[in-house]
Amino acid sequence: MDKIFYSIGEVAEILGESVSLVRFWSNSFPAFIKPDRNAKGNRRFSPEDLETFKQIHLLVKGNRMTLEGAEKKLREDRKKVNSRAKAIDSLKEVRKQLVLVRKEL
Repeated sequence: MDKIFYSIGEVAEILGESVSLVRFWSNSFPAFIKPDRNAKGNRRFSPEDLETFKQIHLLVKGNRMTLEGAEKKLREDRKKVNSRAKAIDSLKEVRKQLVLVRKEL
């Protein structure tokens, strides 16, 4: 079950990146990521924001795009980027399951 909001630390852990990088991406992509703020002023990200972070991670880290290139790609063909990000998530999950099976054998 998806959470309603994710903290910046949770997003960083899911992506395997630092909190400062997640904060930087959040500030660099204001057209795509719109965090909510709690009473303390901490960022809270929606599941849609998390998906956007995964797409940015794929483009910047996986495809070695610049931030400008990633933003352009998201504007041009976000649906394709989203499907690639979901496919990669699925493959990572399959790999995790295979590693567990291997350990049991």
